[in-house]
Amino acid sequence: APGDVGLVTPRDFVHREAFTFRSGQTLPGFTLRYETYGGLNAARDNVIVICHALSGDHHCAGWHTPQDRKPGWWNNLIGAGKAVDTRRFFVVCANVLGGCQGSSGPSSLNAETGRPHGTTFPFVTIRDMVRAQKLLLDHLGVTGVHAVVGGSMGGMQALQFAIEYPRLVRRVLAMATTGRESAQAIAFNEVGRQAIMQDPAWNRGDYQRDGGPRVGLAIARMMAHITYVSDASMDRKFGRRKKDTAAPEAYTFDLQFEVESYLRHQGISFTDRFDANSYLYITRAMDYFDLAEDHGGHLANAFRGSATRFCLISFDTDWLYPTSESRNIVHALNASGAPVSFVELSAPFGHDSFLLDVPELDRVVDGFLKAGGQ
Repeated sequence: APGDVGLVTPRDFVHREAFTFRSGQTLPGFTLRYETYGGLNAARDNVIVICHALSGDHHCAGWHTPQDRKPGWWNNLIGAGKAVDTRRFFVVCANVLGGCQGSSGPSSLNAETGRPHGTTFPFVTIRDMVRAQKLLLDHLGVTGVHAVVGGSMGGMQALQFAIEYPRLVRRVLAMATTGRESAQAIAFNEVGRQAIMQDPAWNRGDYQRDGGPRVGLAIARMMAHITYVSDASMDRKFGRRKKDTAAPEAYTFDLQFEVESYLRHQGISFTDRFDANSYLYITRAMDYFDLAEDHGGHLANAFRGSATRFCLISFDTDWLYPTSESRNIVHALNASGAPVSFVELSAPFGHDSFLLDVPELDRVVDGFLKAGGQ
């Protein structure tokens, strides 16, 4: 399609020095798999960092092969003439530390044992993910970041970037996100983790990648997916429609409703591309996330003195990170004196709206990235 970035090849950044996690645990080095689109300018400061959500990865635009059925997860937003314009910006997206798509995580091999790290991998926080990505930017010779952009867990990373590197990051665009994980969100994550850890195939995290707790991971994904969509969108998509194969008044526990079939498909397809231990680690990283914690419990203090410009976007049907969460961040930014704009968009899709086709979102992103030049 016009403006698409076309075929792209992932690359690996290998950091060969010791890396200390917030937990105090260390790795002798790590790998981040990443993709770039567009080109660096002479000043090496026309950079947009894309941060992915829990189940996302580095492949946010274009295709890996001509046979790919689907492009990268934000292909509608990234490309020539699109909201994130690759004619103007150098776009970088990395699979997070702790992930399972080529970056170092529980499923990557421990050089000392020759086996996957499993649960011996260090505990990861959002800050650790951001610090690892900063080392990638240093490796690429980046001198300035025009914007860090992300939704959900990607929005957490974007906000953390501004706090860690306020002089590097000129703009932050955070969508469908929060300044700290709520008790309800932690509770949903814990049910998912228990589904995985109670699956006998989890084996205390010691399994080979092609095996493991597929049933537990599928259930975790099914449960999480319910939190990503709105009641109205599920009702419109499935209602109470029965499967064609369902006999009327068939009192069994076989598949009866279309929504059941959809959730099972979501769960099973997820197990083909995601590692269960990474799911445990990344959901725990989100649970730990609390931007105010290191600043006396006051979120405004986290942003005090920041010259970064912020834009917060929420969606009216998102009940996982509702608009009130974004407003809390906006109030803190106002109190800290940081420049901030905020918009609640109307979209029927729930939390996942930032990933789907919402034309108004494209306009807001485009406007914020262009506002005031560099």
